[in-house]
Amino acid sequence: MIGRLTGTLVEKTPPTICVDVNGVGYEIDVPMSTLYALPELGARVSLHTHLTVREDAHLLYGFATPAERATFRQLVKVSGIGARTALSVLSGLSVADLAQAVTLQESGRLTRVPGIGKKTAERLLLELRGKLGADLGNSPQQVPDSQSDILNALLALGYSEKESLSALKTLPADAGVSDGIRLALKALVR
Repeated sequence: MIGRLTGTLVEKTPPTICVDVNGVGYEIDVPMSTLYALPELGARVSLHTHLTVREDAHLLYGFATPAERATFRQLVKVSGIGARTALSVLSGLSVADLAQAVTLQESGRLTRVPGIGKKTAERLLLELRGKLGADLGNSPQQVPDSQSDILNALLALGYSEKESLSALKTLPADAGVSDGIRLALKALVR
């Protein structure tokens, strides 16, 4: 098993990169989050990797962090989710965002990822429940049920997750959904 590669980045052709390790060029498929974190061509790079051996190919996948690799490994264990779909999920959501979506059971966040439909999103939420946060050591921010509706409303209105969670912190704990949305919007406009 190839667990990590360190070498010179010689090619970027999304989603594939090529890393030269002592004269051997390794083609590695990476999620867009890792691709954006890579240095310029010719620079030294180190990636955490996952090797898949099939009858017709040996495929290498690379990740900027061990958490991304661990999440990828959890995703490919889900029935019907292959490596390409797992890379797509990691390209569309950060590890923390995915863990939070699983914790809150928010299929809407997953369906925004290209290639993930409603049924696939529900299967991911079901099979990843209780696995993602514990395995990765990430404890996603817990949001009470009423605030989950407020968060979804703010996300649907086009606010980023960071802005929405920040606005949720300003709300009283007993705020109802409609009052919470109104108060959160006032906090966001300031």
